[in-house]
Amino acid sequence: MVLLIQQAYITDPSSPFHESRQDILIESGIIKDIQPRIDARADQVIDGKGLHGSPGWVDIFAQFADPGYEYKETLETGAAAAAAGGYTDVFVVPNTKPVIDNKPQTEYIRHKSKGLPVNIYPIGAVSKGAEGKDLAEMYDMRASGAIAFSDGLHPIQSAGLLMKALQYVKAFDGVIIQIPDDKTVGANGLMHEGIVSTRLGLPGKPMMAEELLVARDIKLVRYTESKLHFTGVTSPRSLEYIRRAKEAGLAVTCSVTPYHLFFTDADLQEYDTNLKVYPPLRTATEVSALKKAILDGTIDCIASHHQPHEFDSKVLEFEYAKNGMSGLETTYAALRTAMPEVPESKWVELLSINPRKIFGLEPASLQKGAKASITLFEPDASATIDAKQFKSKSNNSAFNGKTLTGKVRGIVNGVHTSITP
Repeated sequence: MVLLIQQAYITDPSSPFHESRQDILIESGIIKDIQPRIDARADQVIDGKGLHGSPGWVDIFAQFADPGYEYKETLETGAAAAAAGGYTDVFVVPNTKPVIDNKPQTEYIRHKSKGLPVNIYPIGAVSKGAEGKDLAEMYDMRASGAIAFSDGLHPIQSAGLLMKALQYVKAFDGVIIQIPDDKTVGANGLMHEGIVSTRLGLPGKPMMAEELLVARDIKLVRYTESKLHFTGVTSPRSLEYIRRAKEAGLAVTCSVTPYHLFFTDADLQEYDTNLKVYPPLRTATEVSALKKAILDGTIDCIASHHQPHEFDSKVLEFEYAKNGMSGLETTYAALRTAMPEVPESKWVELLSINPRKIFGLEPASLQKGAKASITLFEPDASATIDAKQFKSKSNNSAFNGKTLTGKVRGIVNGVHTSITP
């Protein structure tokens, strides 16, 4: 298979072709040549006005629901959605049935995902059954391919358990991922606690629940000298804690979701269950703080928090609807639309370069002789989102019907090519 990508503007600081428009020739999954013009016979030619190419994007927190909840998503449909969203690599959370908390479950994900266009990496559970009680078999899972460890959608509430886990993963330089949320604070909250929640008559979840866990967990990192990544951060105070931890030399990193940069709690006026997410949407003040943290480098990565649901889990009363939104296929367009002032090099840093560094993935680069791991996108193209056209098995997206700027053309991942016209 010979593939020729014509006139792509390369955004890759590690490449000698950074910020230049080039033709890229790929043979059998390897970048054979990069030149301003290449005249070669190819099985497939990709071009397009405004086409950009970067190292393949990485999503660090997605739910593919397989095994156990295949009616929501499967590894196959999740991979197709990821490829459509520009991702060559995806980390899947352990909240399946059974939970990914041992060697066989880790191997199931790795073996079943072989041959898919996207590299799928299981996140191993920190605790057995993700119940927050006893440590799971983290060393065995690491040896079987677990990329990181987390109880996923169930934040670790026990300080003692998290401390042991942080100490344990030091043996293999592992990283623990945590959604910061003290579940004892605002336990029945359905949205952000504030003026809008009062007006809508919905019980609120205060930001303090997040801030308490961020402060506690940073202290545990200081004690253990281990690595921790916070995902789904929404509070300005949490960001300040994380900034101070970084300045102190602690191995603390964080990520934000695209929908926390795009929507606010005011968008819940119509009780749209697709906007019932976890952590909850915050106010415009918090969204502004998140955007500043993108620009100043406090936020290290973008995490889709892709959480697909079937019709019956979303189309019902707000109180009973499940948390989560299908996010892989709208991530880039949501980011580009929410923050048009951000240069493409920054998005590539957040979507590709930083997650590879933090979690120890092999670097990807657009240069001769390298394995092809490329995301192709058009920053200035616009499109109206039609969730019915998603590759994902589920279409629970609050972006449905919105016209967004920024279009993903697809990926080249080794011998796998997934490109849209």
